Order: sequence, then structure tokens, then C-alpha cells
Amino acid sequence: MRLFRLLACLPIALLLPSCVSTVADVVTAPVRAVGAAVDLATTSQSEADENRGREIRRREERLGRLQREYDEEARRCERGNDEACREAIAIRREIDALIPTIPVEPERRRD
Repeated sequence: MRLFRLLACLPIALLLPSCVSTVADVVTAPVRAVGAAVDLATTSQSEADENRGREIRRREERLGRLQREYDEEARRCERGNDEACREAIAIRREIDALIPTIPVEPERRRD
């Protein structure tokens, strides 16, 4: 009779580790899901730095385009084109508004 009970418990003993593993997965799943959601919702410092760098480069590119447009309109204005003078003034105002948003690189010392 004892042997029969022992043999009956053997399959249960073999299945027990997988049950414990499954229970542990089920219990920790919500914690992992919340952790993944937090990772998606937050921006790491390196991601924030990359985004800031992209934004600064975008502004610098815009400033370069505006400066070229301004130079062209200023040349046309000097030749007597009143519309070009008005355009040059509008472009200059946009340049003046954009410049403060671009950080200035510190000058490197030459030793």
C-alpha cells in the first residue's frame, strides 16, 4: 500500500516544479508589464540629450537657410527692389527671434 502511494505521488512531484514556475510567471507578469510601460513613458537622459541635439541642429540649419535668404533679399534690396527690402526685414526679424534659441559653444583656448 505504501508503494502504491509513493508511485501515485511521483507524477505530482515531477509536475510540481513546472507549476511553481508558472505561478511565479503569473505573479510577476503585472510587475514586468508596469515596468515596461514606465520605460516607454519615460525618456532616459541619453535620449533627452539626443533629442535636444537634433532640435539644436534643426534650428542651426533653419538659421543657415534664413541667412542665405536674407543675403539674397538684401542684395536685391540694394538694387532698388522695395519688395525685397520688406522680405529682408521680415527674414531678419525671424533670424533675430531664432538666434537666442541656439546655444553658443564656448570658445576653445589655444595654448
